Amino acid sequence: MKGIKRLLRVAIISFFSVAMLLSTLVAGAGLRLVAAGSVGVVYILTNTSTNNEVAIFNRASDGTLIAAGSASTGGSGSGAGLGSQGALALGRNNKWLFAVNAGSNEISVFDVNANGLTLVNKVASGGIRPISLTVYKKLLYVLNAGDPGNISGFTIGKKGELTPIAGSIQPLSNNGAGSAPGPAQVSFDPRGELLVVTEKVSNKIDVYAVDEEGVAQPPTIYNSFGATPFGFAFTKRGDLIVSEAAAGALSSYSVSDDSFEVNSGSVTTHQGAPCWVAVTKNGKFAYTTNAQSGSISGFRVAKDGLLSLLTPDGRTGVSGDNSSPIDLALSTDSQYLYVLTAGTHGISAFAVQPDGSLTPLAGVSDLPASAVGLAAR
Repeated sequence: MKGIKRLLRVAIISFFSVAMLLSTLVAGAGLRLVAAGSVGVVYILTNTSTNNEVAIFNRASDGTLIAAGSASTGGSGSGAGLGSQGALALGRNNKWLFAVNAGSNEISVFDVNANGLTLVNKVASGGIRPISLTVYKKLLYVLNAGDPGNISGFTIGKKGELTPIAGSIQPLSNNGAGSAPGPAQVSFDPRGELLVVTEKVSNKIDVYAVDEEGVAQPPTIYNSFGATPFGFAFTKRGDLIVSEAAAGALSSYSVSDDSFEVNSGSVTTHQGAPCWVAVTKNGKFAYTTNAQSGSISGFRVAKDGLLSLLTPDGRTGVSGDNSSPIDLALSTDSQYLYVLTAGTHGISAFAVQPDGSLTPLAGVSDLPASAVGLAAR
């Protein structure tokens, strides 16, 4: 009798062990299927004043987005719009994600991993009200918009630690005196030899040469071709494409450490308040969001940097009435375009066709009203 009970107990234990194993395998297979279906990620900065966070959205193979949680920056946002492009920036090979904390004057660093984001570092921004970031290899620069405004540089360590670069803090066009001139964005050129800053109020574009140690030199100040230069992006050839919010246009420039030449001056979008800019990986197309018109304008970029509208009316894509499209970003392969809509608190998504046209996809909603910044991979 004891032998029978022992055999029965072993059988029961074996049954449950097999059942648990099968359950684990099935669950694991489900997790692998989810991971396999997610080919990229889109990040949004909530910019909330009490607990700034990065909202995470997995990108499916068809370009649609699925909410995947959030990660705290450990700092505070401004609680309102920043009037800038580049509040989030992905590092080299998408290893790190960098975020501004405009309310606590800090930069947060996240490790990008299979589990999402892990906060690994947080440092003072070197100024007041950081609003824009740019990364080139092991260098990071931040634009601080609070009076009097500046740029500040850091090196990126192997574990994501940021170390201030001695002598890297440089003023804007006001030379460190008085009110900041409404800076909007800072970005490296494709070779990491120059930094560019746009100034909305002064209508200036600042160009900083960067030496071999990563130290930015004092700026050379140029006049913007059109009024209110805002967001911008470089093509892979190095052409600088800048939006002009008041002019309702985009301009293109050839830039070096000693010259600043106009390729195309104020090519109209026929829309209202173009502010943010993205350029495809191949450099053939540029897109700008029209905050007043609820639309996206696409441009063809010629080899000589000349710009021409993809659609005569400038409405290459539509995010909807009262959507107030602001930040935008392309996926790493430039097959999908994502647009943050401040008016409807969501993300509009588009598939980018070979001719540059945009096909709308299902978007997402229910983002905080304070959300700014967008990065995609």
